[in-house]
Amino acid sequence: MNASNRYLIVPELMHNCEQAVVKIHGVLESAKRHLLELVSTNGRIDGDLFEKHQYAAHGFAWLATYVYALREMLHWAERLDAAGEFTELEQLLLQAAFAEYLHQIYGGIPMSQNEFVRPDDFGIETRERLSLQDPHTHALRDHGATPDVYARLADLIKDGSFGNPGLGDETLAIIRDQFHAFVEERISPLAHDWHLRDDMIPLTVIEDLAKLGVFGLTIPEEYGGLGLTKMAMVVVTEELSRGYIGVGSLGTRSEIAAELIGGGGTEEQKHSFLPKLAAGEILPTAVFTEPNTGSDLASLTTRAVREGDFYVVTGNKTWITHAARTDLMTLLVRTNPNDKSYKGLSMLLAPKPRGSEANPFPAAGMGGSEIPVLGYRGMKEYELSFDGFKVPVSNLLGAKEGDGFKQLMTTFEAARIQTAARAVGVAQNAMEEGLKYASERIQFGKPIYAFSRVHGKIARMAVETMIARQLTYFSAREKDGHRRCDIEAGMAKLLAARIAWSNADNALQCHGGNGYAQEYEISRVLCDARILNIFEGAAEIQAQVVARGLLGR
Repeated sequence: MNASNRYLIVPELMHNCEQAVVKIHGVLESAKRHLLELVSTNGRIDGDLFEKHQYAAHGFAWLATYVYALREMLHWAERLDAAGEFTELEQLLLQAAFAEYLHQIYGGIPMSQNEFVRPDDFGIETRERLSLQDPHTHALRDHGATPDVYARLADLIKDGSFGNPGLGDETLAIIRDQFHAFVEERISPLAHDWHLRDDMIPLTVIEDLAKLGVFGLTIPEEYGGLGLTKMAMVVVTEELSRGYIGVGSLGTRSEIAAELIGGGGTEEQKHSFLPKLAAGEILPTAVFTEPNTGSDLASLTTRAVREGDFYVVTGNKTWITHAARTDLMTLLVRTNPNDKSYKGLSMLLAPKPRGSEANPFPAAGMGGSEIPVLGYRGMKEYELSFDGFKVPVSNLLGAKEGDGFKQLMTTFEAARIQTAARAVGVAQNAMEEGLKYASERIQFGKPIYAFSRVHGKIARMAVETMIARQLTYFSAREKDGHRRCDIEAGMAKLLAARIAWSNADNALQCHGGNGYAQEYEISRVLCDARILNIFEGAAEIQAQVVARGLLGR
């Protein structure tokens, strides 16, 4: 480690960070203890009390996310240091990350633009709060993120190098480089025009993605896929989303369908559908949400009644991505009308003819209409209606009724990890757009990047983007290790989505008035970033899941 750099806390940086992680784990345990006192009755979590103290409970999820994020930043630094790759840039990113997030842990973590959670919200009083700090946390907070540090960071990243991601795997690095080049050639130059014209992503691009193996990345080789890891999926998704979130999200459709079929399907269903998904021969869409259910999927009402060799589907769905141009719906329905709980739900693998612009929904018994949206336009969003739509009984996932909700739950880890990766890609795109504009825009005789409020914004983006990336990588590695990671995936999605929005908002601010003009790409990135806090579980739902999960551990 470079011990002569005046911007670093030397020679104690790594030691200070290690000790800070110990201390903030203490903060987390203290918050958990106090929160359990608030929300428990007779040693068990009380649903009514949990709802009453929802602000503190969700704040606990954010606190835990910060603790895990800093821990993973430390692990990232340790891996780089061991490999001899822990350069000045990475050291500055580490210390700034700790400085900023330690300040927020002790002073107020932003859950949204106007909601801040503080130790007081958990009942941590002043005396205890002071005992949870020490010289290591003070050193990082006082010296880790000074104006000089950010000025130096800004100088180090001005060439577009934002720090070593620490993949630690040559194959992953090759995949990242391959998709980076693909995005630069085939996506980035065209994405903004697709957005402005509200066009579908061209089929030629989808064909290219299929040739690159995007739709079968994690599908086992025996079913026609590449059999790669979730980490590989994350790397690919991040790069594609850096070019355009719609392109990055194409893989998510196939990932969800493959997880459902691979985890819950019969062998016949696996051999029938997975090779076609992997080859991009069929494009899937997830058909879960209904107009009046939102995140409360267990209460959905779309019903499927068995009539001979078919299920006949009646009901409505909404916010269905890429619905018109896809060939297969993973369709969540109620097959037991007498059971109004999640146990009455089943998953159908519902084939449909691919629609066209003139006739988007040619299937008998099915109709739909487009939902105009601000961003995330490349696949389009739809409301769907079913009235007598037929699905073969042989396409009941797993050949057993009542397992639909349970089957769906098994996909959430991978889906949320991938959504976190999409968010990291969008955050990276916003940062790159902000840097490019700030470097080229001349005001008062020099590039606006020379001004500290401008380059400071972009340097802070670099810090937070790396934090989100490392937390996302951690969740993917947990999944690859076959460890339960619903909480970790939720944390990654929660934080990365907020950072994507923050980066886009601040990058637009760097553009000034021009950022508000549609001709500038940052206007699209801002619209695309906003959805990340909503889909695959809104931030509030995500915090709820993380908090309940952690309190139960």
